[in-house]
Amino acid sequence: MRFILPREGLLKPLQQVVGVVERRQTLPVLSNLLVNVSGSEVSFTGTDLEVEMIARTAADDLIEGEVTIPARKLFDICRALPDGAKVKIEQNGDRVSVSAGRSRFTLSTLPASEFPVIDNIDLVERISLPEATLKDLIGRTAFAMAHQDVRYYLNGLLLDVREDTLRCVATDGHRLALAETKLDSQISTRRQIIIPRKGVLELQGLFEAGEGLVELELGRNHLRVRRGGVTFTSKLIDGRFPDYEAVIPIGADKDIRVGREDLRFALQRAAILSNEKYRGVKLEVNPNRLRIVAHNPEQEEAVEELEVQTSVSDLSVGFNVNYLMDALAALSGDEIVLSLRDAQSSCLLRKVDSDDTRHVVMPLRL
Repeated sequence: MRFILPREGLLKPLQQVVGVVERRQTLPVLSNLLVNVSGSEVSFTGTDLEVEMIARTAADDLIEGEVTIPARKLFDICRALPDGAKVKIEQNGDRVSVSAGRSRFTLSTLPASEFPVIDNIDLVERISLPEATLKDLIGRTAFAMAHQDVRYYLNGLLLDVREDTLRCVATDGHRLALAETKLDSQISTRRQIIIPRKGVLELQGLFEAGEGLVELELGRNHLRVRRGGVTFTSKLIDGRFPDYEAVIPIGADKDIRVGREDLRFALQRAAILSNEKYRGVKLEVNPNRLRIVAHNPEQEEAVEELEVQTSVSDLSVGFNVNYLMDALAALSGDEIVLSLRDAQSSCLLRKVDSDDTRHVVMPLRL
């Protein structure tokens, strides 16, 4: 096996793949990348048995073959080489030499036959959509995923595909984020899949705000995403996501229209004096006035007042300030609407002119 690539041409696929590889692995081969030279291109594959990433690129002076190379060492060597360097990677027995200019490195290898790869997935549905749209949907929802929750099905992101709509939904039991987009074609059967947290984070790092299309292949146990020369495959969480539509408050008719940045900065300032454990703030609503109050055990107090558009009178509800700020950061537009029902209700945050992104924050008893 042999190939030659400019440093920049080698660094990009390595960056895309190396994040999947765990530093501490029970199987030594999982610390390596599978490098395969075939035809006129070279492919790099990394996996942790849950998530697999394959990046392909054209190369010069090729000799076909495949072997596994230590992922982190190869990436660090490539990153440390000077710009414009031509990198030659060649297999010699059970070693691989990496050379560029006057630099030469010899790395150990493991047989490619030991490397686990995900071949075919049991395809159920195929969807195409703009890369920028999918990147935006994930960015507006992924922050609300649970982290190491015993309810394992919350430790991921739900893709809910129905008719001509794709929804991304995440919740940790205290808040919920939902974003949706219309698809160009309809699907015959509604399909729900849960992508594990690591897969979601790897996808976020992979996508760019480009004009190109990505292809989603939904399988019974896997999701595969194809984008240019990169193929991403993730196992799915085997569980039933809660009925998230039941969490979105019905009859929340008390609307407060407010500048998004004004509210975000006011919450940031009030949060300085909130209780460090509970992070609670109280929203006190009166006609055209929103008052934000925070206290802490040292008897300190922060009060912020904002001019808003509302006819609501004498309504006071407590929330976790971090959850409110996360939701505001994931919304766009100059103004947003907070919708409440009563003093015990959750808060629905959305854009003024659209329901395509909705965030729900549960109340906090203060």
